[in-house]
Amino acid sequence: MQNVENKVVLITGASSGIGEATARLLAKQGAIVVLGARRTERLAAIVRDIQQTGGQAAYHALDVVDAKQVNEFVTFAKDTFGRIDVMFNNAGIMPLSPMGALKTDEWNKIIDINIKGVLNGIAAVLPLMEQQGNGQIINTASTGAHAVGPSCAVYCASKYAVWAISEGLRQESSTIRVTVLSPGVTTTELGHDITDEAAAGLIEQLRTMSLNPDAIANAVLYAISQPDNVDVSELVIRSVSSKGHAF
Repeated sequence: MQNVENKVVLITGASSGIGEATARLLAKQGAIVVLGARRTERLAAIVRDIQQTGGQAAYHALDVVDAKQVNEFVTFAKDTFGRIDVMFNNAGIMPLSPMGALKTDEWNKIIDINIKGVLNGIAAVLPLMEQQGNGQIINTASTGAHAVGPSCAVYCASKYAVWAISEGLRQESSTIRVTVLSPGVTTTELGHDITDEAAAGLIEQLRTMSLNPDAIANAVLYAISQPDNVDVSELVIRSVSSKGHAF
């Protein structure tokens, strides 16, 4: 993985799940990882583990909904390590519910974190990467960007937005690589905040064919490690046992 070593990679939603697995894997491959999330005690423990095994890592408190905090996260990484090679906009939530439940507060949180959080990440690094003349932005969408199911409408809409934003950015930039990840159901904390009983049952059913977060981390590694003139536009990652299912 020669194109990974010493790259400075920023990861949002890095305190667990896909973000944590990606941070640990990239650090093993020689990348310099900068972790962002709200749970700083978790970030500190992950960074300590990485450093104790010879990796390079740092962390910074981050709520992706707050554009100011995202800019501070990026500034911290740039000031600490001198540049930014990859921005992995990974933070997201999935409080599923049927439309008729009218959980509008949850709808707004999905929009704020899943869509605005990605836009905040792009806005924070795009000028810097354009000035550098290179860089890579990786955004986490979902198989839900390609299929819709009951109780999933707002979540799927948010992930389709991530897909569309990523594709638009890819078409606009001739120097920045843009990758959108579309994972299938993965064993993470995603969905822990579901308050609708039926939707919670759906997730429990889907978890029976769930991927390990390491599978998604490997996809991120693959996208980053390609030669600089190769843009992996999208990776859809599903469990073999999910055949016959949309997600």
